[in-house]
Amino acid sequence: MGMTTGTTTIITTSKAMSDPVFDAYVMVDWSAESRPKTGPDSIWWVCLERSASGMVERTISNPPTRARAEAELADLLSDLAARGLTVLVGLDFALGYPAGFADAIGARDWKSVWRRLAAEIKDGDDNANNRFEVAAQLNRMVTGGPAPFWGCPDKSKSASLTTTRPARDTLPRLRATEARMSGTKSVWQLFGNGSVGGQTLLGIARLHRLRFHPWLAEQSQVWPFETGLQPLTKGKWRILFAEIYPSMLPVTVPNGGVKDCEQVRSLAQHFAAMDATGTLSAAFAGPADLSDDDRETVEREEGWILGAGLTAAAPVDIHDWIKDPAEIYRQSFATIRREVALDQYPTDVAEVLIRIIHSCGMTEIAPDMAWSPGAIAAGRDALAAGAPILVDAEMVSHGIIRRLLPAANQVVCTLNDPTVAPAAKAQGTTRSAMAVESWLPQLDGAIVAIGNAPTALFHLLELIKDGAPKPALILGFPVGFVGAQESKEALAQSGLPFLTLRGRKGGSAMAAAAVNALAGRLE
Repeated sequence: MGMTTGTTTIITTSKAMSDPVFDAYVMVDWSAESRPKTGPDSIWWVCLERSASGMVERTISNPPTRARAEAELADLLSDLAARGLTVLVGLDFALGYPAGFADAIGARDWKSVWRRLAAEIKDGDDNANNRFEVAAQLNRMVTGGPAPFWGCPDKSKSASLTTTRPARDTLPRLRATEARMSGTKSVWQLFGNGSVGGQTLLGIARLHRLRFHPWLAEQSQVWPFETGLQPLTKGKWRILFAEIYPSMLPVTVPNGGVKDCEQVRSLAQHFAAMDATGTLSAAFAGPADLSDDDRETVEREEGWILGAGLTAAAPVDIHDWIKDPAEIYRQSFATIRREVALDQYPTDVAEVLIRIIHSCGMTEIAPDMAWSPGAIAAGRDALAAGAPILVDAEMVSHGIIRRLLPAANQVVCTLNDPTVAPAAKAQGTTRSAMAVESWLPQLDGAIVAIGNAPTALFHLLELIKDGAPKPALILGFPVGFVGAQESKEALAQSGLPFLTLRGRKGGSAMAAAAVNALAGRLE
C-alpha cells in the first residue's frame, strides 16, 4: 500500500525482502515533440529509492524538453551513484534496431549505431530537431529509397522519406523482443499516433550523451549490450540503462491524472517489487527459449525490452467470465480502439480493420493493412446493389453472417464443384486456382473474398489481366509461407479495388470478417 509524507510517497510491502540488485529505480517516458510540452504525451520520469521503511518516491518530473530531461537525469544519477546506490534506469524507446540495420549503414554493432546517431541528430534546447532529415539520409544509405524509415509531416516528405509505409519491408519490421509483446510498434515509424521511431532516434542520441557523460561514464552500463543476457548481481556498474515498455502493465489513472505519469510510477513500483522478492535479477537473462543466434543478435544490435516474454499468466477463475454477447463485442472493440491508433486510417477502413482484428486477436496486424482509395465504399455499394460474394473456401462462406447482407446476397464457393478437381489435375494446378474460373459468369461487379489460397488470387489476377470482367472489390487474405505475400503484393499493384493484409498472415476468418464489416458495420 502507499502513504504520502510531505512530497514523498512511501510504498510499503508485507513480503519478505531478499537481497535486491538495485537501490533505486528511475523510469522515463520519452517524447519526440518538436516544441516544449508538458502534460499528456510529454516526458515524465520518476525516481523510487529503497529505504528502511519501504520504497520512497523521491522525485517525479515533467520536463518540457529533452535537453532539460537530460540535464535533470544527469544530476539525479550522479547524485545517486555518489551516494553508493545502484540504479536501474528504464527508458521507453528502442535501444537498438532490427537485425541487419547496423551492417546496412556500415556500423559494426549497437555502439557504432549510437555513435552515428549522436553525431548526426541535432536536437535543440527548444525540442526543434532534424530527425526526419537524418531518417531520409539513413534510408538513402540502406536502400536508396524511402525505406526502412517512414512517416513524416507533408512538409518533410521526399524521395527518401514518405508519409506512409513502403510497400515492401527491406529489413525486419519488428525486433525479436517486440514480437514477444502485444501492441508494440515498428521502430521504423517516425510520425503519427503510437510511433516509436522518432522517440528512438532522438532518445538514443540523448542516451549516448548520458551513458558517456563525464560524471557517469565509468559507472554506467547498457543492458543487454554491455552485460549480456544473464541474471544480474551488483557489479562494477552503479547505473544500468535498460529498455522498458510502459504499456506492459495496466494502470489506473485518477481523475485529473496523466497516463504517462502513472505508467512510470507503476513500472518503477513493479520492478522494485520484483527486486525485493528476488525475481528481477533473472529477468535480465531474457526468455529461456531464445536460440544462441537470437541471443547474439540481441546482445550485438537489437537489444531487449525488460520483461518481454517473461510475463506469467495470472490465475484464472473459471466461474468468472462474461456471458453477454453484446458486452463481449463492446469490450473487444473498446480494447482494439485502445491499442490501435485508428485515427490514422480513413473512418470506413478503420471500421473494417476493427472487425478483422477482432477475428484474429492480433492488434499488431494494423500497420500491414493496405487498401485502394474508395475500396470500402465500392464494396458497400456493390453489396447494396445485390452483388454476389465469391469466396475461395467453405470456411470463408461459413464465416459470413447472412443476416447482415443487405440484399440477401448470394455467397458462392465453387471449390467442391465436381468438375474442379479433374480440371485442376489436367491443367497441373490447384483446385483453388481452377475454382476461380467457375466465377467468370458472376465476376463482373462482384465481391471477391479470398481467405486461403494464394493460387486463387494469382489466377484471378491473371484472368482479369487477360480480359475477364472486373469485380467491384477484391478482399485478399490468402495465408501461408509460399505465395501469400507475393500474391497480395500483386493485388496491391494491380490497379483493381482491393483491401489486403501484407505479409504471410491472413485466413478465412479475416476474409469473412471483412465481408461482415462491409455488410453490417460495427453493430
